[in-house]
Amino acid sequence: MKTLILTTAILLTLSLNSSAQFFNTADELIYYTSEWTGERFDDGRPKVADDILERMAKVSIEEAWGVLRSKGYNNQFEGNWVLLHDDQAVVGRALTAQYMPLRPEVMDRLTEKGHELGRVGAMNSWPIDALQQGDVYVADGFGKVVDGTLIGDNLGNAIYANSGNGVVFDAGSRDMEGLADIEGFNAFVRGFDPSYLMESMLMGINVPIRIGRATVFPGDVVLAKQTGVLFIPAHLAEELVDRAEFIMLRDMFGHEMLKKGVYTPGEIDGRWSDDIKQAFLDWVENNPDELPMSKAELDKYLKDRTW
Repeated sequence: MKTLILTTAILLTLSLNSSAQFFNTADELIYYTSEWTGERFDDGRPKVADDILERMAKVSIEEAWGVLRSKGYNNQFEGNWVLLHDDQAVVGRALTAQYMPLRPEVMDRLTEKGHELGRVGAMNSWPIDALQQGDVYVADGFGKVVDGTLIGDNLGNAIYANSGNGVVFDAGSRDMEGLADIEGFNAFVRGFDPSYLMESMLMGINVPIRIGRATVFPGDVVLAKQTGVLFIPAHLAEELVDRAEFIMLRDMFGHEMLKKGVYTPGEIDGRWSDDIKQAFLDWVENNPDELPMSKAELDKYLKDRTW
């Protein structure tokens, strides 16, 4: 039995790795992300709508994390980052890249294969060429900082031009000052170092990767803030935003009522009475411009859900 399980695991690994290069991944992605039923990119990645990404930027890491945990997704967060800008979130659709320590003969063949497929230049530029607007370049660089700097300011400018967004690297970066001058760009990395990228090779683009303790799939929604980075499965993104915005509304109402002494902490933290529910709905009606969720969105959310 153990032999059968081991053989099956090896075959599955080989099957995944055979297409886990920078080519022919669309069918694999569609299969492994089949919970997503919406629009996709040509490369197979789920294409979460722009308005969901805009709303996601207002969601806190804790709110989003709580929703994911309630769905059984316990391995989607990674912390302990060095940030280019502490006060600037990065939100978008993950375009993933997997790097491994260099083996010369494999590097030569990967480079040859990539050039045959139309890739241009050094392989660390290939994921950047594949970026589309709204993407976040997410790379597993096996935690390497010294000689593991995946980008400098030249590639940073190219990333921002292609995606309008930033990066999350389990690796290093160089040219911190130059990258900081790119308005709108932010980087979550393991460290900054003046060295160049050496002894690394690109093994896959748009493949499942590991970022610390998180599993990341192409098309996941990246929510990166000072607390850390969450990778949200595409099929949960809209539900997560709706639920997080509802929690924000409840908290805003609750905090105001507690400050005014209208209700006690026990009443706000416990199961709401019908009177509190009605007071909440009245409060929503009277504060339409300051809320993360409109009355129409709230009505839609509550239609099939409980308080």
